[in-house]
Amino acid sequence: MSARLKPTTSREPRLPPLRVHVSRDPNETLVLFRNITMARKASLAKNALATAAVLFAIYVIFNIFHGPTATSKLGSALPLGTGESYSISLNSMKNLQNSAGNPVRIYLYDLPTRFTYGVIQHHSLARGGKPVDDLTKLNYPGHQHMAEWHLFKDLLRPNSERTGSAVVRVSDPDDAELFYVPFFSSLSLNVNPSRPAAEPGLDPVRPAYNDEETQEALVEWLEAQEYWKRNDGRDHVIIASDPNALYRVIDSVKKSVLLVSDFGRLRRDQGSLVKDVILPYSHRVNIYQGDIGVENRNTLLFFMGARYRKEGGKVRDLLFQILGNEDDVTIKHGVQSRESRRAASHGMHSSKFCLNPAGDTPSACRLFDSIVSLCVPVIISDDIELPFEDVIDYRKIAIFVETTVALKPGFLVSMLRAITTERILEYQKELKEVKHYFDYGSGTVNEIWRQVAQKLPLIKLMINRDKRFVKRNLTEPDCSCLCSNQTGILTSY
Repeated sequence: MSARLKPTTSREPRLPPLRVHVSRDPNETLVLFRNITMARKASLAKNALATAAVLFAIYVIFNIFHGPTATSKLGSALPLGTGESYSISLNSMKNLQNSAGNPVRIYLYDLPTRFTYGVIQHHSLARGGKPVDDLTKLNYPGHQHMAEWHLFKDLLRPNSERTGSAVVRVSDPDDAELFYVPFFSSLSLNVNPSRPAAEPGLDPVRPAYNDEETQEALVEWLEAQEYWKRNDGRDHVIIASDPNALYRVIDSVKKSVLLVSDFGRLRRDQGSLVKDVILPYSHRVNIYQGDIGVENRNTLLFFMGARYRKEGGKVRDLLFQILGNEDDVTIKHGVQSRESRRAASHGMHSSKFCLNPAGDTPSACRLFDSIVSLCVPVIISDDIELPFEDVIDYRKIAIFVETTVALKPGFLVSMLRAITTERILEYQKELKEVKHYFDYGSGTVNEIWRQVAQKLPLIKLMINRDKRFVKRNLTEPDCSCLCSNQTGILTSY
C-alpha cells in the first residue's frame, strides 16, 4: 500500500520573537535600550553608505563613456585641484583605449640630405660610382642592415597604402606622439670600404666621408630641434641596426627608442628590452619556396661563415675542430660575396639543421637566413636577444644549446641525429608559419612598427616622471630593467 503524500506549502521560516528582558533595575534597562537604538542607527548608516557608493560608481561610469562634457561638469563640481586630477585620470584612460585600437601618430623628420640620400651617394662614390643630379634616384645598396631603408620608404608611402600598420604618419609635428629620425646609421658606418677604389697605379685617396663627423652633426641638428628639446629625445625613434652604428654619439641619444639587432655593444644604461626594439637582420639568402619535408635535405648540419671572429672567434674555431670530420655535417669558412651567398642558400635549403654560433655580437644574419630556408636553427649564443618574442615562441622553431655543452665532442651530432623526422617536420611547420615576420617585403616592417607603438605608454610615463623626478648621483648606471635571455642546457627537443 503506497503511502499518501500530504501536499506541502512553502512557508517563510518564522523568526523567534524579539525578546527583551527588562531588568528591574531602571538604569540597566535604560542602557539596554540605548544599545539597541545605536545598533539600528548603525545599520541604517551602512545601508545609506552602500547606496551612495553604488550611485557614485554609476555616475563615474556614465561620465567615462559620455565624453568630455560630463568630465568637465564633474571637475567643476569638485574642489579646486581634485577636479583637475580626476580629469587627468579620465584622459589617461582614454589614451589607453586609443593606444589599443588606433594607430600611433608618428612624424617623419625631413632630415638634411646629408643624413639620408647623401650617405647613399658617398657609398657609391667610394666604390667608383658617378655623381648624379637627383639623389633620390640612387639605389640603396643591399646588405644585412637594410631595415633603415625599409622603414624610411614605408613612411614615405601614402597612409592609404600602409594597410595594417600600427603607426600613421602625420604632417604636423604638433600632432605627433612619436618622431622618427631616418638617419642611415648602418650604411654610414660602412661607407668607406676596407679597400678604397683608386686609379690604376695610384695610391688610394684619403676617404672623403667621415662617419664620426656625420654622427656628431646629426646630434647637433637634433639638439637644435624644438621637439627634441621638449622631452630630451625620449619620444624619438632612432635606428642603429649595425652593432657599431652611432657608437660615437650613443650616449647623446640613449633616451630615445633605439632599434637595434642586439645589446652586444651597448652598456646597461644605453640599451634595454623595456625601452628599445630588437630588429631582425635582413636575410641574404633566397627564401625557400618548397614545402616542409626532409627528402631533399640530406645534410644533417650546415654552417658557412667566418671561422674567426672577435668576441665569438674562439667558440667558432672550436666548433670547426669538433664538427669538421663528421660525414653528414657541412662546415665551411666563407666571406661575404655574391658567390658565397649562392652557396649558403643552396646549403641551407638542402640541410635539416643550420648552426648559428655567436659572432662579433650575440646575434647574426645567419639565424634569419636559416628561418626563411626552413632549416631548423641550432643556436649556440648564450646572450642572444631575439625579435618579436611576444608573438613568437622560439622554442618551437629553434634548438638552443648552451655553449659549454655544445663544445663537448660528439654532443651536437648525437643530439641532432636522435631527433625524429616527425619532430623535424614540426619545427619546419612552425618555421613556415612565422617566416613572414623575417621578410622585409612581407610582414617585418609592420611588426617593427607594432613593437614601436607598444612603447608609447612607457615613453609617456618616463616623460612625466622626468618632470618631477629629483636627479641623483649614482655610483652605477641606472638601468631601466635590462632583461636578458638566459639560455639553458637543452635536455629535450
